[in-house]
Amino acid sequence: MTAFDRLTPAFQYQVVHTLGFNSLRPVQERAIETILDGKNCVVLAPTAGGKTEAAFFPLLSAMDEGDWRPVSVIYLCPIRALLNNQEQRLERYASVLGRRVFKWHGDVTASAKKRFVASPADILLTTPESLEAMLISPNVPARALFSGLRAVVIDEIHAFAGDDRGAHLSALLERFTRFCGRDVQRIGLSATVGNPEEILQWMRGSSTRPGEMVDPGGARKKPDLTLDYVGSLENAATLVRALHPGKKRLAFVDSRRKAEELGNLLRQGGVTTFVSHGSLGATERRDAERAFQDGKDCVIVATSALELGIDVGDLDHVLQVDSPPTVAAFLQRMGRTGRREGTTPNCTFLATTDATLLQSAALLQLFKEGWVEPVQPWRRAHHILAHQILGLAVERRGVVRGDIAGWFEGSSAFSDIAATEREALIDTMLDRTILANQDGKIWLGTEGEKRYGRANFEALYAVFDAPRMITVKADAREIGVVDATFLRTITATGKDSTFVLAGQAWEVVHIEWERGICIVRPTKDGRAPRWSGGPRFLGYELCQAIKRVLLSDETAPWCSQRARKVLATSRAEHGFLREGRTLLSDKDSITWWTFAGGAANTLLGRMLERALGGRAIARNTHLTLVDEAGKSLVAVRQTLRGFQEQGRPNSNDLRESAQAAAKTALSKFEPCLPAEQLNELQVSRLFDLTGARASLESEVQSPQA
Repeated sequence: MTAFDRLTPAFQYQVVHTLGFNSLRPVQERAIETILDGKNCVVLAPTAGGKTEAAFFPLLSAMDEGDWRPVSVIYLCPIRALLNNQEQRLERYASVLGRRVFKWHGDVTASAKKRFVASPADILLTTPESLEAMLISPNVPARALFSGLRAVVIDEIHAFAGDDRGAHLSALLERFTRFCGRDVQRIGLSATVGNPEEILQWMRGSSTRPGEMVDPGGARKKPDLTLDYVGSLENAATLVRALHPGKKRLAFVDSRRKAEELGNLLRQGGVTTFVSHGSLGATERRDAERAFQDGKDCVIVATSALELGIDVGDLDHVLQVDSPPTVAAFLQRMGRTGRREGTTPNCTFLATTDATLLQSAALLQLFKEGWVEPVQPWRRAHHILAHQILGLAVERRGVVRGDIAGWFEGSSAFSDIAATEREALIDTMLDRTILANQDGKIWLGTEGEKRYGRANFEALYAVFDAPRMITVKADAREIGVVDATFLRTITATGKDSTFVLAGQAWEVVHIEWERGICIVRPTKDGRAPRWSGGPRFLGYELCQAIKRVLLSDETAPWCSQRARKVLATSRAEHGFLREGRTLLSDKDSITWWTFAGGAANTLLGRMLERALGGRAIARNTHLTLVDEAGKSLVAVRQTLRGFQEQGRPNSNDLRESAQAAAKTALSKFEPCLPAEQLNELQVSRLFDLTGARASLESEVQSPQA
């Protein structure tokens, strides 16, 4: 019996005669066996490798054979755009068996949601934040709605597992398991992850089902890679215009501001251009993606949102302006190409600075070595536990304290939190009136209502805070959102109140600050807007790869002549590394070239400040010591040797450094945490202990020390 033979006869017929499948891919055949055997699994395959069918063909067959009642399957993904993209495909697959699909997120109308609650669909497409909102809402009978749940499919699982949203999702899975009273099957989908077995264990949580990796392996297509140096965004736009005329091109950038700048430059150059990022209105994003999908000679400029599996049709070329932050992101982006028979995955890097050229070269070196970042899931997410206790109290209209642990038992995000720590968290929330004990039940206290009860508990839907955004409208059409602080800046003088959004220039006509609305009209030119947030620190491995590139005499075959020249100059500038020198003294400062990454360097810098005085300025590749800290090279070397002999950095260093470095809140649930748990959160977010220790050991053991 083949894997296909295990599908129900009715679904076999539909797959061949209605859906038009002549054969199944290896990943789909393996997934059918694993999923129909009732196992939890993580399905690995390249972008457009058939993961959606691998998950849903066996689930639809099981739904048909077992006559599952709605809602029986939940499909989760990180972003709304991917939900929109998958809706039509999954509707087509489900409809051949007379089953229905419904999409639920913030852009879906209240009337449509009301119809779904009255007559649920078999498959629900949503995000974890929307699921939380459904649990909290008095208008959604969650227990009855999800009593028939059999399976949860988590798409792009690597995008969840390593951050707060993954910890939130882990807790939600346990709450839904308790709702259903059954061991819900868990299926993760991913194209790129460095530690898939750990992700499988994290996803399983309390489930006792067997777990299995579904990885067909096999040879992957060899990609066509180019690394070029262009020196400016204007030059990048010129090259994007010149490269591959008549083809569909996807240009990735790593900020919304740069997406608007590049999109505007391309349009000014006569290129049919669309822009896509998370601050555009839903209609703008859909129109851009649809127009690009149907186009032929055009460019879509996008941030990381379009790396997550969204189908933009038959794409010819991917261009990367500067460098993505991780190998995993690069693989996702390159995976948008090479889907058609006879085509090759490809990516052209266009570096606008010497630093981003080095970063790109290092990233490609790691790719060549077969290395992909491992994802580190939360195991001690105290702040997410606080969020879930609040959400549970609202959902249950009060919860008995002794019952709280049972709702999250088995959640991977809390697996290393002791019962005493959980009770200390609840006590702190009670002491601070974030929670209150009313008639033997835990409910929101006065401070909890003030902080988290606004607008029907909207603050509890998501685990993260967003800066205040102003909605931009033109002729009643929503264009997108911009930061309120940016609008205040450009309108302060009363002159030149123009900006670019969705790749088009707009002039401010009127702003209703209280309602958060900015009315605009088209104009000829404008500046790119600013949004809150900045670039992330690079990791230790990528920074070490940058060092290896600088120390190497080899030039990879994907480097253009321009890139080779700039790399040669960078290598000459860093010639001191070949001499074994990493501590360099200038007249007013000392620079330590650690190549440890920003999080490791921040920790080392705080330690040196406390030991020597002065200031330490942390970058990804180096630390610069100024004032007292930068006066004596001998003192720095002695201090570093002393650190190493004392087994530092240690827990005290982490605690003291976190208190000095945490200038802004890392979670909106910080007010809930006891001091020890808050410090642990700060340490985990701000520092890389492993990278700091490795750099310190390398420095002390170097010949110059």
